[in-house]
Amino acid sequence: MNDEPTSEILDAIYHALCKHGYAALTLQHIADESAMSKASIHYYYDSKNELFVAFLDFLYDRYTTQIDSTARDSPREHLRSLLEVLLTDEEDTPGTEFRTAMLEVTAQAPYDDKIRDRLVEFGDYLFERLREIISAGVNAGEFNESVAPERIAEILTAIITGSHTRQVAINHSTDRLYETITTNVETQLLTSAVAREEQ
Repeated sequence: MNDEPTSEILDAIYHALCKHGYAALTLQHIADESAMSKASIHYYYDSKNELFVAFLDFLYDRYTTQIDSTARDSPREHLRSLLEVLLTDEEDTPGTEFRTAMLEVTAQAPYDDKIRDRLVEFGDYLFERLREIISAGVNAGEFNESVAPERIAEILTAIITGSHTRQVAINHSTDRLYETITTNVETQLLTSAVAREEQ
């Protein structure tokens, strides 16, 4: 299968989904976002279910790229950068559209095992990156050695996921949450030596 047409289709789904939502989405909406016809799209994907599973793989690549782009030399700065990307409301970033698309697809998870399995991968990836960052911070002496990286990563994963749902569903800004979480996380994570240096 040629990667270029399927990439065009998946990109078209992304934009059509953000505009119309899952329930109202039609093949024509997807075709309207690309240079392809409905018949051409059917050639690559036999069903809406198959198309959305492929779409989740497409979103997963975007999501992991977005998370990986936050890497910094210092674990503390890396964590700040990651939280900023995932918990701020900049309208010109891909985050807002991505969150809308993800919420639309997430709503289908209770009815489809393949979609549910793909969504588990998103959460697992975020959790593992957070755990790695916190562990690195402990090893580097930036974070308190008494913290449990797995526990903090689990809490942050739940907060980030929940904040995205809240933002999309009721248009609740995540900016204040970013400030609150950053302050509280650093209070819990920073070693007393680092905290004293900044006072």
